[in-house]
Amino acid sequence: MKRFIVVGLGNFGSSVAESLFSQRHEVIAVDVNGDAVDRISPYVTRAAVGDGKNLRTLERIGAKKADAGVISTGDDITASILTTMALHDLGVRDVYVKVISADHARVMERLGVTETVFPERESALSLGKRMAGVGLLNYVNLGPGFSIQEMGVPQEWTGKTLRELSLRQKYGVTVVAIHDVLTDQMNVTSDPDAVLKDSDALLVAGKDDDLARAAEVQ
Repeated sequence: MKRFIVVGLGNFGSSVAESLFSQRHEVIAVDVNGDAVDRISPYVTRAAVGDGKNLRTLERIGAKKADAGVISTGDDITASILTTMALHDLGVRDVYVKVISADHARVMERLGVTETVFPERESALSLGKRMAGVGLLNYVNLGPGFSIQEMGVPQEWTGKTLRELSLRQKYGVTVVAIHDVLTDQMNVTSDPDAVLKDSDALLVAGKDDDLARAAEVQ
């Protein structure tokens, strides 16, 4: 079991805190808003009203022994900077920060945070990918130009095996798993001799351009 500290309990911070706690980790949540603290209290190990920028406050609620911290202070960039510095001073090595812009992300990266998260941008990219590619069901960005996408099996691929289709050779994409939508079963082994059904969806990884070419088969 790990210990996490979440600073800022808006929608993002609260959701992360609940998710970590549901996975049986110790979660300490802190916010200056008492109502937000009250709402999250049943779903975390400890919830406290306090200023996450304050080193003594963080130390008092147990941040010093945290394995990682999550900072979600909205559009208050100064608060995210000072909170990051405070957590680092307490020895919290891994710090994840929700950012509101590319400039905000660049500042936080200069401070050495583990990862910046830009939910609005990532959601917009995902929506754009789904809208642009008829065959794409889900989209997860892995980095500049790379992603994992779920696509329905085109009619001309139905009844064929992955070995026959040679998707890596033809399109440069790798099938990570086969999802049977009807039974909601996921075959992560991706047996090359498995016969594809029209109820299947493929979880494929690769360059965005290559994935787009594969989706055009639809």
